[in-house]
Amino acid sequence: MSSLPEKDRPIVQLLLKAGTCPRCILRFCCVGSQVLYRHPHKDLMKDLQEFLKNSQEKEDTACLDVADPPCKRIRLEHREEGADDLNHNGAILQLPSAGDGNAARESSAGNVCNVCLGVLQEFCEADFVKKVCQKVNSADYQFTSFVFSVSLPPQLSVRERAAWLGVKQQMRNLGLPLPKDDIVQLKEAYKWIIHPQLSEELGVPADGKSLFEVSVVFAHPETDEECHFLATACPDCFKPAKNKQSVFTRMAVIKALEKIKEEDFLKHFPCPPSSPKNLCDALEIQCNNGAVFVAGRYNKYSRNLPQTPWIIDGERKLESSVEELISEHLMAEFKADSFNFSSSGREDVDVRTLGNGRPFAMELVNPRRIHFTAEEMRRLQQAINDSSDKIQVRDLQLVTREAIGRMKEGEEEKTKTYSALIWTDKAIQREDIAFLDDIKELKLDQKTPLRVLHRRPLAVRCRLIHTMKCEYIDEHHFRLRLKTQAGTYIKEFVHGDFGRTKPNIGSLLNRTADILELDVESVDVDWPPTLAE
Repeated sequence: MSSLPEKDRPIVQLLLKAGTCPRCILRFCCVGSQVLYRHPHKDLMKDLQEFLKNSQEKEDTACLDVADPPCKRIRLEHREEGADDLNHNGAILQLPSAGDGNAARESSAGNVCNVCLGVLQEFCEADFVKKVCQKVNSADYQFTSFVFSVSLPPQLSVRERAAWLGVKQQMRNLGLPLPKDDIVQLKEAYKWIIHPQLSEELGVPADGKSLFEVSVVFAHPETDEECHFLATACPDCFKPAKNKQSVFTRMAVIKALEKIKEEDFLKHFPCPPSSPKNLCDALEIQCNNGAVFVAGRYNKYSRNLPQTPWIIDGERKLESSVEELISEHLMAEFKADSFNFSSSGREDVDVRTLGNGRPFAMELVNPRRIHFTAEEMRRLQQAINDSSDKIQVRDLQLVTREAIGRMKEGEEEKTKTYSALIWTDKAIQREDIAFLDDIKELKLDQKTPLRVLHRRPLAVRCRLIHTMKCEYIDEHHFRLRLKTQAGTYIKEFVHGDFGRTKPNIGSLLNRTADILELDVESVDVDWPPTLAE
C-alpha cells in the first residue's frame, strides 16, 4: 500500500481506536484510489497498523499515485464557531499516542465498523458477491451489462457526521490543520470494491447507463432509532409521505444534518460513534430491467370489442379487448411484470378500424427477455393474428421511448378518414345530399359529448371537417365518407348531440339524422415505420 501522508496519522489513530474499519478510514483520509479499497480487509488493517507503528515526523508524502477518475465527495458539516472542542458530555476525547497501537488493533480487528455498520466489511467479500449473482442468475434476465445500486440505512449519515466531528475536535485540540471537510461517499467506495467482482462473476461489464439494475437494500434494526433525535431538533425536515413507510428517509436525515447546530448534535450523539453488536442485514437483493417498447398498427373488425377492458363498478361488461388480445402474447414472450398500452386515439366499442390500422405502443415493464430478431417479431405478430378473428396486427417492432412521442403528436395534429352509414327520418333523394360533396373545411363547435362527459372536462372544441363524399343508398340511408381533423366526434357531427355540435348533418339537411355504423378507414400518422412483408 502506498504511504498515507503523515498528517493523516491522528485520523487513523482515532478512528482505529474507535472501531472504524480500514476502508472507512481511507474514506475519511480522502483516499481516491479505487484499487486500494479492493485490497483484502486484513491487508488494509495490517498496513494501517504498520503506518502507525512506523510513523515519524517527516514531510508529507504524495497521496496515493493510482490513476483513477475523480471520486464523488460528500460534505459532512458546515463550519460553526464555538462547538469544535465539545463532545456529547462536554469533554474532549484524548487522542491515543503512537505507542497505543495495540489499543487501536484491539478496537478494530474483527469488530463491526462503527461508521459503515459492516457494509464495507462482510458485504464486500466473495461469499456475498456470489449470493447476489445467484439471485441475478436465478431470475433469468437477458442483459449485456448492469448498473449496481445500493440503499443504505439513513442512520449511516448520522454516524458519518459523528465520526467526522470526532476527527475535527481532535485535530483542532492538537493544533493541527483541519483536513478537508468532505470524504469519499460510502456508496461510491462500495461500488469501487464490488463492481469488478460482480462483473467477473456475471460475465458482463458494469455500466452506469445500463437498463439492467441490480440493487441491494441494507437495514440495521439495532440502530434504527439513532435518527430520532433529529426529528425533535429539526421537525420541519420530517414530513409524512403517503408512499413512505417512515419519515426518516435518507434525504430527510441529510437535510436535518445540514440544518442542526453542531452543539445540538453533540449533546445527543457520541463522537466518534460507538460500535454496534451486529452487522447490517441485506434485506433485499432485486433485479430490474428497463422497460422495452413495442409498436405496431392494429385493425379491429368487431363491433363488440372495446379498445381497453370495459369495467364499470368492478363489473366486466365484455370478455375481452384489443389491449388484452395483443398484450397476452407480448407479456408471455417478453416475460414482463406488467404493461402500459397507448394508441393514437381510440375508437368506440361498436366502431371498426380498417385500412392500415391504428398506431399503438406497449410499454413492457421489467421484462426478462429483451432481445428479439426481426424474424422472431414476425412470428410473434403472426401468433397474435392467428389467435383471434377480431383483430389483426401489422408492422410489429421494437421502438424507443422517444419514438412513441411521434404517435402522441399525431393523435391531435393529423387527419383521420371515416365511413359512416347514416339514416334520416324524412325521405331523401340524391340531389338532397349532393351539396355535401362541395363543402370544404367546415368549422364545427363541439361541446363535450354527453356520452363522455363523465370522464372528460366540459369544453367547446373547434374542429374541422376537411372533405365529405356522399353515396346514396335509398330514401332513408346514405353513406358519408369524411376526412376530419383528429379529435373530431363523428357520431355527434351526424346527430347533433341535442344541439351540442353545430353545425351537424341533421341541421345541414334540415331533418333528423342518426348514425347506424361507423368505420375508421385511416389514421394518417406516419408511424411506426412500415415493415416489408
